[in-house]
Amino acid sequence: MKLRPDEIASILKSQIEGFEETADVEEVGTVIQIGDGIARVYGLDNCVSLEQLEFPHGVTGLALNLEESNVAAVLFGPWSLIKEGDTVRRTGSVLSVPVGEGLLGRVIDPLGNPIDGKGPVVTTERRPLEFKAPGVVDRQPVKEPLQTGLKAIDALVPIGRGQRELIIGDRQTGRTAVAIDAIINQRDTDVVCVYVAIGQKASTVAQVVEQLEKSGALEYTIVVAASASEAAPIKYIAPYAGCAMAEWFLYQGRHALVVYDDLTRQADAFRQMSLLIRRPPGREAFPGDVFYLHSRLLERAVKLSDDLGGGSLTALPIIETQAGDISAYIPTNVISITDGQIFLESGLFFQGVRPAINVGASVSRVGSSAQTKAMKKVAGRLKLDLAQFRDLEAFAQFGSELDPATQAQLARGQRLVATLNQRQYDPYTVPEQVAVIWSTANGYVDDIPVSEVGRFNDGLRRHLASERTVFDAITQTNDLSDETAAALKRAVEEYKGGFQVEVDHGPDAADAAQAQRTPETAVPDETGGAGDGRAVAGARA
Repeated sequence: MKLRPDEIASILKSQIEGFEETADVEEVGTVIQIGDGIARVYGLDNCVSLEQLEFPHGVTGLALNLEESNVAAVLFGPWSLIKEGDTVRRTGSVLSVPVGEGLLGRVIDPLGNPIDGKGPVVTTERRPLEFKAPGVVDRQPVKEPLQTGLKAIDALVPIGRGQRELIIGDRQTGRTAVAIDAIINQRDTDVVCVYVAIGQKASTVAQVVEQLEKSGALEYTIVVAASASEAAPIKYIAPYAGCAMAEWFLYQGRHALVVYDDLTRQADAFRQMSLLIRRPPGREAFPGDVFYLHSRLLERAVKLSDDLGGGSLTALPIIETQAGDISAYIPTNVISITDGQIFLESGLFFQGVRPAINVGASVSRVGSSAQTKAMKKVAGRLKLDLAQFRDLEAFAQFGSELDPATQAQLARGQRLVATLNQRQYDPYTVPEQVAVIWSTANGYVDDIPVSEVGRFNDGLRRHLASERTVFDAITQTNDLSDETAAALKRAVEEYKGGFQVEVDHGPDAADAAQAQRTPETAVPDETGGAGDGRAVAGARA
């Protein structure tokens, strides 16, 4: 075989021209200090804030402090396996979590790993934990109601889709129960719910999940659990993970409700992390950016403009107070960020007012724009009557004799409070709320003992549900027209004509009545305590 130099030269020339050197460049660093879930890494000169880092043994890091000589990162996973000298790699991306329909009905940790024993999570999409909130131009006013099923809230402090309504109160006043009832009430709506449990006992979270499943609410709910035994970084990212999962539905043009239970524990976890990475402490040892911690989270709650799909993300953050002090550091921070607050008072709770809403300290800055026309007509008078009742109740404590008109107002106020009392896991539809409040505000229970008001309202609710005329009219029009009001008046008078007041009020009867009003099973409050976990409006501010 004869070699031809010209062919060999042409082949070599073509190969040299087509040669392209590819090098896999990877920026790595070295762990120089490790302890308390915090690692300091040397060599990551181009690392960016909140970037995800890869450590050995499947441990993930989140870059927080970018200092001159090293990077301080918080660790997720078995960080005790990490030691000095280990190699750390940049990923070039921020921390993200899985999102999508596959998460519905599941209990997961803030990193997206399933913890409910139902197998792997089936989803293909991911979203970053941190995402810039939509601007003013991308939003529209909050005007569509989000019904909680609680008479005291839907009538007095209404919540709209896209709103941020704070639930605040001492431990064991029913904060968690209000949020769970709001989730259960979305059963027949198009709202997807995300419940984020931060720093709660695992047994408490399990009971919440069980109750959601029993009520048929788990199928449209995602539960994100960062239990009390988890490290501070997991509790820190839990609300952002829940928000990212809810945002996927928001940008699909759908409606989502996310509950953060509670942000006090997230702030404590953030303080712990900040002190460990040597950030300067401020008031109550919290870092200077603790306000930004919650503002950048809650600002992501939005009602998008129609051009962007018109989806909504409603946030119900929960904050724990100490001895009812809403002027403390974290409570005032979150109150200033949100669009109103529902203040649950321990004094009312122990008086049997359930849900224990202090009407004087509770407010919704969206107001009646998030109510139907029918609810506006009955709620406007309700607020006035309760305000007058509070003033008269304080005056009546002096023990002086009262004229008949004052006594009548006091009696009406007591029955309004009794009407707003509500059992846990027993949501009212809008027509049921309108009918019950209308009958009380128009004096149909004035001659009924306060202890019998609840039984009267339950019976009236069943009576109207059986004949359907009034409920259907309110449902179709969202209004209480003169014709509907006349039909409601006839129905109430008809029911009252056959209502029998129970005469026996001995100790046994009282115990039986209390047992009937208290649910057999109750999710413990966010602190794990027992009780029906709830409380009502209208008592003294």
